[in-house]
Amino acid sequence: MRLSGKTALVTAAGQGIGRASVLAMAREGARVLATDVRAESLRTFDGVGNVITAPLDVLDRAQIEAVAGTLDRIDVLFNCAGYVHAGTVLDASDADFDFAVNLNVRSQFWTSRAVLPRMLEAGAGSIGNMASVAGSLRGLPNRFVYGLTKAAVIGLTKSVAADYVGRGIRCNCVCPGTVDTPSLADRINAFDDPVEARKAFIARQPMGRLAKAEEIAPLVVFLASDEAAFVTGQSYSIDGGMTI
Repeated sequence: MRLSGKTALVTAAGQGIGRASVLAMAREGARVLATDVRAESLRTFDGVGNVITAPLDVLDRAQIEAVAGTLDRIDVLFNCAGYVHAGTVLDASDADFDFAVNLNVRSQFWTSRAVLPRMLEAGAGSIGNMASVAGSLRGLPNRFVYGLTKAAVIGLTKSVAADYVGRGIRCNCVCPGTVDTPSLADRINAFDDPVEARKAFIARQPMGRLAKAEEIAPLVVFLASDEAAFVTGQSYSIDGGMTI
């Protein structure tokens, strides 16, 4: 098992890619602390072996530090929490900008600070960050704030990787295309015509379909595992051909 003996902390674990990644890590032998701001969403892990849960608002640094402190060790961090704002630079308000920066970027800054001291003490650790194909890899229409923050995640990832590459710490990010998650469903259902909106999301994927969360999780597991021991500072596109 690729993650046997490792302890992982996952944010936004209640659904979508976060949930799929928790289950995949647990199957590979990791002890996983699954966290989410919606405590009720964590009940789906009841009875799942190797998984413990805790509510966590990643916009609260004190909560992050407290939850991380409940673990005797942290070998893997997967920062999955995020928010998609739809609109151009002219559509984005200061409140939209601030919220997206805080959730998509600042939370990863805080979680990384919370786990790095113990990783450094152990001389090993893997941090995985959720970025996106939208951002520095590709510009997508009506994703100004989202693309900006996801580009920042790639910069954050490379900076952490560069600072600790000689001390056993690896930091990488995954850059998905459009994934069929409950979050996407909520955004689609907010359109006046959800059927046409879903068709539009599918149309921008060269494969002609959306990804499944379970198709992203294996990459998360690989980057967390010792099989990726020589991989750091990388942005992995898993986008169904969007960046061909």
